[in-house]
Parts: sequence; structure tokens; C-alpha cells
Amino acid sequence: MSGTTTAAAALRRRAAGAGANRWVVLVVLCASLLLVAVDATVLHVAVPAVTEDLRPGGIELLWIVDVYPLVCASLLILFGTLGDRVGRRRILLLGYGLFGVASAMAALADTAQVLIVARALLGVGGAMIMPATLSILRQVFPDRRERALAIGIWSAVAAVGAAVGPLLGGFLLEHFWWGSVFLVNIPLMLVSLLVGRLLLPESRGDGRGPWDVVGALMAAAGLFGIVLGVKRLGGGDLDGAGALPLLVGAALLVLFVRRQRRREHPLVDLRMFSRPAFSTSVGCIVLAMLALVGLELIAAQYLQLVLGLSPLETGLRLLPLTFAAMGAGLAGARMLRRFGPRRMVCSGFCLTAFAVVLLTAMGETDNPALMVSGFVLLGFGLETTLFGAYESMLSEAPPEQAGGAAAIGETSYQLGAGIGIALLGTVMNAAYTPGLSSVPGVPASASAAAGHSLGEAYEVAGQLGGSAGETLRDVARNCFVNGLHVTLLVSAGLLLLGAVMALRLPRTMNCEATAPVVEVPAPREVAESRVTA
Repeated sequence: MSGTTTAAAALRRRAAGAGANRWVVLVVLCASLLLVAVDATVLHVAVPAVTEDLRPGGIELLWIVDVYPLVCASLLILFGTLGDRVGRRRILLLGYGLFGVASAMAALADTAQVLIVARALLGVGGAMIMPATLSILRQVFPDRRERALAIGIWSAVAAVGAAVGPLLGGFLLEHFWWGSVFLVNIPLMLVSLLVGRLLLPESRGDGRGPWDVVGALMAAAGLFGIVLGVKRLGGGDLDGAGALPLLVGAALLVLFVRRQRRREHPLVDLRMFSRPAFSTSVGCIVLAMLALVGLELIAAQYLQLVLGLSPLETGLRLLPLTFAAMGAGLAGARMLRRFGPRRMVCSGFCLTAFAVVLLTAMGETDNPALMVSGFVLLGFGLETTLFGAYESMLSEAPPEQAGGAAAIGETSYQLGAGIGIALLGTVMNAAYTPGLSSVPGVPASASAAAGHSLGEAYEVAGQLGGSAGETLRDVARNCFVNGLHVTLLVSAGLLLLGAVMALRLPRTMNCEATAPVVEVPAPREVAESRVTA
């Protein structure tokens, strides 16, 4: 009897510890996610300083900027599924360590080649961290109501990180050298590593069958080819060399899917896609990012080249979008309970489409009130859509496949973003270039060169000078604004398509616990748990 009583008391203490600590776990996960999100954008403002110091070639500079998201997107499935096998906490802590080491290597890089390698290692660390944060969150919060709130906080932190990156980078560059944008990661990752080792719970899948190493490498190579091909096509490389990585990557992913269907214990259980809520959520994530990420780049060009704002002023103009996204993330749990996944995601798509159409009123003169209104609606609608889609996707995935499901969600996000940049960039060029085919009073060669981009048009206009240069500048600016309007309308159409797709989501939120409670170690029990780490 006494043994039974003692065991019951121990179970009560564990449950109390888990209840007290799961929100601390969320803080640790969000802190690490913030660093990964910041690092994805912090280098953008440091590119001129890096170019002046390291003197990279054109190709090297492209790899310095692109290798981090390229490697990260390629390895998400590999490390997400590996975490399901060997332990998500273990993969996350290894990611913390690698991210810190790679940050030191990048900060002290004295050649472009060393910086490229360091950025690639940062991508590996990011791929270990991102799916692990979501999959651990999925396990620590088995109650769907609490999990929805946790995902809302998680997504709000991601939005903050994306916006803080350029601002933090600009601040550091004003006071220190360019390596400081990486050096700031090291103490924060050390703290995350120590606190995570003490507080984060270990969880894994059922572990049936061996881990499919060949399948994991096929998925990584296929995604690498897809993302690289999309980036090249988005940059205008439309020849065979530009399309080759895309074709090879697509072929490898087809072979990967066939391999997974034949295996008794697949790396990724593709039967998850037979669940309408899961497959629809993944499609909504892709469509939301496909429609909107390219607009961020185009909006930055509009603000700087058409309105003449500085990079810092441009970042400040985009802050309302971030604050609105944060608000939607924090209110997302309540909205999901009240409206359900179907109405929430569908309404988010429609609100975002309305915001995009509203922004077509932007012209060649500054209209701050219109811009703030459009960006606020855009940020709130986008985050509402992504929140509902992510929450539905994670809730539909089996607990033992949490890492794989999180990796699929993050991969969908990255692929949608890459395809969106390529697609909307192509639409923008198609709408912008024809208007510059023949400009009165401007040589044909100058008009052709100006048709490549608005920035190049300004350079050509400066070389021409006089009335011809001023005419070319005015025509190019007008063509860019018209192209922006066309791109916005195409984006709105894609968003409305997403709203139709969202009608396949469940009408109501099923709040029954769908995952076992994972024990989160209380502080006094940490020493004992280290034996099994």
C-alpha cells in the first residue's frame, strides 16, 4: 500500500512539474527560434560591408547570401525525421551547439570561401533547430487549446525575428564591424544550450524499423535541387543550366516518394497526406507564401527606388506589418476556438487578398496612411492564415511523426517562399519590360538595358543625362508602378485560390488531447534525468 501511495505521489509531482515548466519550455524554444529567424535576414544590410572587406566575386556573393536558406530548407526533413528516431531534444541541443560554432566561424571569416562554409553550417544548425522546436511544442502541449496558444506565441516570435534582423544588423553595423551580426548569436546560443539541457523534455517517435538513411539523403538532395533551381529561375536564369537543378531535384523527390510508399517503415508516413486537414494545411502554407513573399522584395524596391526612402526608412515602413502579424499570432488561439480552422484560414486568405487589392492604389507619390492600412491588414491576414494552417497540420499529425510533420510544414514554407519570389518576379518583369521597349528620344540599346530592372534604368538614365535621361527615368518609374499593380492582382488571385482550398479544413476545432503528455523535468529531478540523456 505504501509503495502504491509513494508512486502516486511521485506521479502527482511529475504532473505538477510538467504543468509548471511547459511554459518555460515554450520560452526556451521561442528564444532559439528568434535567433534562427533573425539570422535569415540579418546579413542583408551587411552585404555592402562584407563586399568591401572580403572582396567576393559575383557568384561568391550570391552564395554568401543564399547558402543559408538553401541548406536549411534542404535538410529540414532529414533532421525532422532523425529527431523522431534519436530524440528531438538531442537534435535541438546539437543544433544549438553547431549554430554557435558556425556563428563564431562566420564572425571571424577572413575570406569569402570561409564565410560561405560558415553560412552553410549555420543552415545545418537552423535545420536542426526549426522542426525540433515545433515537434517538442507538439508533445509538451497535448491539449489542443493550450497548444494553439503556444503556436500563436511561437509564430509571433518568428514574425518578430524576420523584422528585427535588418534593424539589428543596421544597429550593429553603425557601431561595430560586419562580423558582429554573427557574434551576437554566440552568448544567446550558449544560454539556450545550458537552459535547454536542464529544462527541455526528451521525446521521440515509436522507433519502429531502421532510419532510412538513403531516403533522407534523397530528400535532402531533391529539395536542394528544387530550391536552387527556383532561385536561379527567379533570378532570370531561364536556360538549360538554370532549369537542370530543378529537374534533377524533382526527379529525386519523385523517387523519394516511391521509395517511401514501398517501405514498411517509411521515413515520412505519406498517409498523413490522405488526411484532408493535413494536406490542405500544407497547401495553404505553400499558397500563402507563394503569393506574398515575392511582394516583400518588390515592396522594398518600390519604397526605395520609387519613393526614394532610405533602407532604414523602408524597414520602419514595414514594421506595421510585423506588429499586426504579432497581434494575430497572440489572438490566434482565441480566434481558432471561436471560428474553427475552416473559417479562420479562409477569412485570413480573404482579408489578405483585400489588403493586396487595396495596395494597388499606391502610385508614384507617397501615401503613408494607405500604406500603413494595407500593411496592417496584410500582416494580420497572413498570420491568421499561417497560424490556422500550422495548427491544423500539427494537430492532424500522429504524435510519433511530429518531427516529420513539422519538417514538412517548414519545408512547405520555404518552398512557397522560393517559388513565390520566382513566380511574382517573372510576372513583374513581364509587366515592366514591354513599356521600355521603345522610349521616345532614348537610344534602343539604352531602352533595352533599362528593361532589366528599375535600378538599372536609373543607372542608364544617369549616364544619358539631360531630357533623354529624365524621360527614361519617368517612363521606367511608371512602368514599375504598373508592373507592381499587375503583380498585386496576380497575388490576390492566388490568395483567393487559397481561400477556396481552405474550405476543405474542418469546420470546428477538436479540442480532445491527441498526444500523450510528455514529462517535463522539474528542477529538482533534472539530475536524475541526465542519466538517460
